[in-house]
Amino acid sequence: MEIKETTLGGAYLIKPQVFQDERGFFMETYSKKKFEEVGIKSDFVQDNHSLSVTKGVLRGLHFQKGDDAQAKLVRVTKGAVYDVIVDLRKDSPTYGKWEGFELTANNFWMLYVPRGFAHGFCTLEDYTEFQYKCDNFYVPGSEGGIVWNDPDLKIYWPIDNPILSEKDKAHPAFKDLNLSF
Repeated sequence: MEIKETTLGGAYLIKPQVFQDERGFFMETYSKKKFEEVGIKSDFVQDNHSLSVTKGVLRGLHFQKGDDAQAKLVRVTKGAVYDVIVDLRKDSPTYGKWEGFELTANNFWMLYVPRGFAHGFCTLEDYTEFQYKCDNFYVPGSEGGIVWNDPDLKIYWPIDNPILSEKDKAHPAFKDLNLSF
């Protein structure tokens, strides 16, 4: 398993070792020991699984606030996504910066998203399944979001007209957030 820190401190791209043959594949998707060796000390308490039926679905940008903030370990088990993280930690040298990654069922890559980050993804294929572990339970009253096409963040998305939920359409701009992590 290769665990490499991204340009946004505390976030890691994980490339597992995959053993494949004519029968299929095997891989280790999580090792507390290996994660702790690079400084990732999350105790995961919840797993989530989503299906997006159509290419072009955009989910995000989401985060949990305050004591309910969540770190996530995300991966695609069917299809492909363009996955984006945004650093919301005001004391971070990369505050307000974003980075994107293509995660697919074929490349097996995973992304560790630390607490204090917004996260979102858009599907690149129909019937994409996205799974993730969280180190804190979901609390509806602590959820927040940023509009996907925020003019200050200038996130590159590989789609022009995403399919959004009504909730995601209504997220505020980055400059209007009042956060502390």
